[in-house]
Amino acid sequence: MPLIKNVLSSLKNIHFQSLLGNGVMAVFGMITTAMLFHILSVYDAGVYFFFMMLYNFIDTIKAGFLTNAFVTFYAGTTRERGNEVAGASWVLALIISVALIILNIPTFFIASYISDSGTALYLKYFSIVAISTLPTFMANLVVQGDKRFDRLFWLRLVNQILFMGALITLMIIKKATLMSILVAFTATNFIAGFIIISFGWTMLTSIKYTTKKALIEIYHFGKYSVATSLSANMFRVTDSFFINFYLGAPAVALYNLGSRWMPIVDIPLQSFASSSLPILSEYYNKDQKSELIHVLKKMTGMLSIGIFIIAILAIIFADPLILLVGGKQYIGSQAPNLFRIFISIAVLFPADRFSALTLDAIKKPKINFYKILVMLVVNLVADFIGVSMFKSVYAVVVTNIFPVLTGIIISYVALQQYYKFNFWDIYVVGYDETKVFIKNLYNTIFGKEKPIKGL
Repeated sequence: MPLIKNVLSSLKNIHFQSLLGNGVMAVFGMITTAMLFHILSVYDAGVYFFFMMLYNFIDTIKAGFLTNAFVTFYAGTTRERGNEVAGASWVLALIISVALIILNIPTFFIASYISDSGTALYLKYFSIVAISTLPTFMANLVVQGDKRFDRLFWLRLVNQILFMGALITLMIIKKATLMSILVAFTATNFIAGFIIISFGWTMLTSIKYTTKKALIEIYHFGKYSVATSLSANMFRVTDSFFINFYLGAPAVALYNLGSRWMPIVDIPLQSFASSSLPILSEYYNKDQKSELIHVLKKMTGMLSIGIFIIAILAIIFADPLILLVGGKQYIGSQAPNLFRIFISIAVLFPADRFSALTLDAIKKPKINFYKILVMLVVNLVADFIGVSMFKSVYAVVVTNIFPVLTGIIISYVALQQYYKFNFWDIYVVGYDETKVFIKNLYNTIFGKEKPIKGL
């Protein structure tokens, strides 16, 4: 039984748990997305995904403000300190929620004067959707800080199964409309939230341990670290705005369909970023600079190589992949080529994501904040020029390469002030570590010999 024993041993690895959890969730998410593309018309699909883009953008701001700050101050601390951090995070999350409710009062009435359907819908209901996801969001922070990625898997699974079940029910009773689907999304999030609170994974009772010091620490860290999270999806947000208002909702649907398979890149990035931040923070707290930079090189290099291989396969099989999700109504559309462009640029994502994550780990979130402002300007200018000159979705997607390169250069220059290293060493270390990983994986599965220690 050595094979089973070795496989079970691998399941205890936090990187593997994080990747497996996100991978399974992506499968559920892909099935759900395919259902939505088949249920809704092209126009309604564009409205729905524009609404969700706006929701995810606001949710990313909240997540960026609290997630890295929570993990940085919570991981590896005493129980007393952990309760203070969790309590302060809950208080700040509730303040953000109350602010959204107050803001939603005037926007609800303003929405009736907005001609764009997706924007009007969002202006009416964004606070309700945001509140429905709050318990799940807070549980995410706690289990990530505790490195309990097994729990992270279960809480996400509960959410996905509930929403998928609601969609299937709506299809059976033939009540699947744009509005009913949004109601189902909100309702299932509320139900999932109550379930997760009953499990005790949210540390809701830690609110009573909140201290002024913890609040100030998280606030000042979070106001800058929000930039790291925004970097992951800010391009798609600005892209969607330009496409929606210049080219219309059907073009938004094509853009979103073209990016539907991007989780094959986003999942490894998100998974390893989540499991690497506590490690990077621990090395920084112990003043182990060379070890910290080695983790940066290793994770960036290995993921870049992995994504490069994925990109080659995705470019070859783009047409059947898009057909599988979108259905026959999208045959002959621009979506497959959009996917090819997305996946090609994604090879650069690990360098941007992990350099930004490392800046957060070494307590330099302010640099990330200013970097993201520069990237945003570059992306806005590139989008405007692209859509104005070419009137094409292709132009908008291609221009994403400019802000990504800008972010990588700024982060690299900033990290040189902390520890000198050659940028290209990232890929050398990544290649060497990939060989070690493959060898260890083979040995683990077949139990041939003891694992080789990484470089």
